[in-house]
Amino acid sequence: MPHSLEPQLYVNDGPLSPASIAPLLPSSPDLPLADLRERFNANGYLFLKGLLPRADVLKARENYFKFLSPSGVLKPGSEPVLGIFDAQKDISLFPGIGAGAAGANTDPGQETTDFVLLALEAHAEPWYADEFCKHPVLMEFMEKFTGWEEKTLPFRRTLLRNNIPGAQAIGVHYDQIFLRYGEPTSVTVWVPMGDISLQGGGLIYLENGHDLGREFEEKFTAKAKASGLSEEEAKSAFNKNMLSSGLLAEGPAEFGLMHNRHWLVSAYDAGDVVLHSPYMIHASTVNQDPNNIIRLATDLRFVDSSKQWDQRWASQYRIGDGV
Repeated sequence: MPHSLEPQLYVNDGPLSPASIAPLLPSSPDLPLADLRERFNANGYLFLKGLLPRADVLKARENYFKFLSPSGVLKPGSEPVLGIFDAQKDISLFPGIGAGAAGANTDPGQETTDFVLLALEAHAEPWYADEFCKHPVLMEFMEKFTGWEEKTLPFRRTLLRNNIPGAQAIGVHYDQIFLRYGEPTSVTVWVPMGDISLQGGGLIYLENGHDLGREFEEKFTAKAKASGLSEEEAKSAFNKNMLSSGLLAEGPAEFGLMHNRHWLVSAYDAGDVVLHSPYMIHASTVNQDPNNIIRLATDLRFVDSSKQWDQRWASQYRIGDGV
């Protein structure tokens, strides 16, 4: 049964009007691969319901919040797997990684706090880097879906993001901006690590955003050449012709209206994944979960290892790594 679109959704620049949103199209992983590929190519994304075992996703979520619990982020007495924020705390003490103007590449502002240090260290924990990111169900699906088989390579660099209720959301962007040192063949797999309510800060996708993203990249390339940037300079997501964050815009509401396109939204269940193309424009809503649930999700990326790919993504994520 489809989720209701009735709750008011907010992004960095205010509310999304009911007329500006539409539902994200769900797909069953059991559909023929040809049908799934057709949907992905037509829409720029593929929203797969229940691809991963729910128990495995929730176990990873539990491990994460047990790991971060010494920072004091969780509601006292609550079970770590629930990820309930301690609403008595100041949210500015718990900045997210890769959200808002700072982007994924810069210090979120509290680099020395236990919370940020633990969130960074979690990327290298075996239960995440080895077990969850290379889950056999996901690996098998990606090998078959892409047709790359044994050439399917998961990037070691991932973005394991938490989002505290009320904190800044992710701005408007497409991934190829940050992957320009390789061919545009990557597939991002966004994995909600736990249930995310419609108001819980999940990703939103711009209707036919992959077409618009490709147009943007062509314009950026032409502008870089016209302004005399070297090929190396033009590859940077932060070159002088881009926003300092590499984003297309901070505000999804205005961006959607400007381009006369809906934002596609959904609640997500543990086990769901969304595949999207390197040009698919996306953002996130502000986490306003009524139960103060912390939104946890990860960005995993896969490439055809026989093609040129961005070697900067071969190393574990760290602040200031230039990507």
